[in-house]
Parts: sequence; structure tokens; C-alpha cells
Amino acid sequence: MPSAWAFYDILLRMKKVFVCLLLIATTCYLYALTPLSKTVAFENCSVTALYPDKVQPGDAVFIRLIFTTSILTTPSGEVKLVTASDKILKKSSFYTVKKDTSGKAYTTVLLTGIPLSTYTEPGTYRADVSLTINKSDTHSISVPITVSAREFISETIKLNATNTAIKTDTSTTRKNQIDRLNAILDTKDTQAIFQEGPFTPPTPATRRTSFFGDRRIYAYNTGKSSTSLHYGIDYGVPTGTNVAACASGKVVMAENRISTGWSVCIEHLPGLYSLYYHMSKLSVTEGQMVSKGDSLGLSGATGLATGPHLHWEIRLNMEAVSPDFFTNDFAFAQAKY
Repeated sequence: MPSAWAFYDILLRMKKVFVCLLLIATTCYLYALTPLSKTVAFENCSVTALYPDKVQPGDAVFIRLIFTTSILTTPSGEVKLVTASDKILKKSSFYTVKKDTSGKAYTTVLLTGIPLSTYTEPGTYRADVSLTINKSDTHSISVPITVSAREFISETIKLNATNTAIKTDTSTTRKNQIDRLNAILDTKDTQAIFQEGPFTPPTPATRRTSFFGDRRIYAYNTGKSSTSLHYGIDYGVPTGTNVAACASGKVVMAENRISTGWSVCIEHLPGLYSLYYHMSKLSVTEGQMVSKGDSLGLSGATGLATGPHLHWEIRLNMEAVSPDFFTNDFAFAQAKY
């Protein structure tokens, strides 16, 4: 007969499986929803705003603006995510993804995205859009944003002496690697328009050993511990499995790092990056352009890893966001309006 501790451990494992199934079911339901729209007419101009029907903590709020004008214009603007009590949570500037001046009516499309923390409270928020047309005319549009609840898994990861040393490394080399990556992720090049459409997972494998947003406790071999969030999805694939680019873009980092081993970072849109960690071999170099599906190298277990796997991560404006969210038409590039 199992001990009380063993029985408790079984219950925890059953709960993790249940939450995993709930996460998958919720993802399939949520990301099949279509965008909402709001059209506002101004002098010599109409603007249609496309925005999400609903999102969850750890997702992103993308706003797509379609300007149709009778005269040539240069629109710009920013969006603020606001609570019901008018508290500004975050803001982000728009960038141009399309400009068509070939017809009788001129069309300009702006886009931006705001990452949602995994700790965002469910409820109704507001996206306040401020617009400037031809550097003088100012206008505003507000749309509701619904955030629904989401479950996250809690897990404890036991580290051996090697992984404990990596996790607690305070060397200048590791600090410089962290600073370099943060500087890359903090870059928002408004000309970097490489892919607006849905992303594809970097492997066809479906076995996930860890999920986005997991609440983690790292148990060191010294008896101490630390807590953190898991910023991506871990695929349990053998060393040597092909790793593909999830979307077209520019390789902005391809190097060996203390914590993440052989790693690749790709820029897809201004402030939007994908990362691939713990690889055994890289087949791309910094500065290289890649298309969706191109091989980046092979998976492995380099850096802080308890076994062979691929860590896939997405960052928007430096903040980690759910990779599953981006496998849908997140920027409404395929939407009809």
C-alpha cells in the first residue's frame, strides 16, 4: 500500500495531467475565435480597428488599424491598455505594415501589440487608441478587451550539481550574455516587417514536458531553492531532432550561452522575437534571413537541461508571451474587413 506521501505525489501528477488537458482544450477554443471590428469616420478618412474578441493572461492584445483616405496621409499613433478604473497598464506605438497609394483611395495599415502578464486579472479592459494624421489632426478610438481566466501549472524541478552551478552562476560572462540578449529583445525596428501571419511550431512533435507560464520551484542539490516562471514551451524530443523557424524573419542571435546552451533568436516584427534553446547544433548565423520552416539546427540538452528537449519561446516588447497564441492569425493579417 503506498505511503501518504506517495499518494499525495500521485494526486499532484493527476492534477498536472488534468490542467494540461484543460490548457490544450482552452487553447483550441480560444484561438478559433474571429476578431471584432470598429469603424470610425473622420474628415477625409475612415479608420477600421480590428481587435481580439477575448484573450487570456500570457497572451497579447494586437490592434490592427486600416486607414482609407481620399488624400495621401501619414498616420501614426499609440494604444494604451486601461483598466476599468482608468489605470494605464501598458502602452505601445503603432508601426506601418502596409501602404497602398496605387488606387483612387489611399490605404495605410498600422499594427501594434501589447503583451499581457500571466498575472493579469480576468475582466474587461479598454484599449485607448490615440491617432495623429499628417502630424496635426488628432483623433481617438476606444475598444473593449475581455480577458478570461487561465490555469497555470506548478512544478518542482530537482537540479543536480551541474545544473545547480549553472542556475546560480553569477559570473561576468553569464551577466554579459543576459545583457546582450535583453538589448536585442528591447530593440523595436519599425522596418522589421517579416511575417504577420500565423506561426508554426518549430517541431511537429506533440509531447510537451513543460508548458508556458509554469510556476516553477528549482530545488538545488545544496538544499536551497528558487522560484521562477517558465517562459516558453518544452518539447520532449530526442537530441538531433530538426528545429525549424516558426516564422520568417532575421536571425539576430546564434550562439552558445551558459544557461540556454546553443541558442537562436529570430526577429519577426518590431519588438516580436522567437527563441530556441538547448540545441546541439546550429545551422544558421547572425544576420541571416530565414523563411518559415527553414532548419535552424538540431535539438539537444545543452545549458541548463535535465534531459534532451527543445525550448520554444516568444517575446513581445521584451515580455514572454504564449507561443500557442501566435499559431493563430494573431495580427488579423488574414481577416476580412
